[in-house]
Amino acid sequence: MTTPDVLDLVNGMGKGTLVERMGIVFTEAGTDRVVATMPVEGNTQPYGLLHGGASVVLAETLGSIGSALHAGADRVAVGIEINASHHRAAREGLVTGTATPLHLGSTMASWSVEITDERGRAVCTSRITCLLRDAAPGA
Repeated sequence: MTTPDVLDLVNGMGKGTLVERMGIVFTEAGTDRVVATMPVEGNTQPYGLLHGGASVVLAETLGSIGSALHAGADRVAVGIEINASHHRAAREGLVTGTATPLHLGSTMASWSVEITDERGRAVCTSRITCLLRDAAPGA
């Protein structure tokens, strides 16, 4: 279950980062589901289509946040593998990414991420795996 405090936390973590630059906004965040939107505008390739790399950034952001919430405050989540299949172009509006866990272990977490356009059509499907490790100063 997402609480306003968790949403404030995860949306605040993006300040001054690529997450903010790309306009990613979390609408749900928990260990069972993470959802965020991202505008197509400003995240396009030269043909005016949503850049595939932007979809991958959204997917990695969702999986990493879900993994970090699962890991807890004394550990960090580090992405170690991601893949993506791009299904259709998005030219305008918002895309929505929804991440659901495939595996939540003590040292690894894997997530499936579905990115859809405003009509609910599949834009991209991704899978991300994160290593969960103890937080170390300066690491």
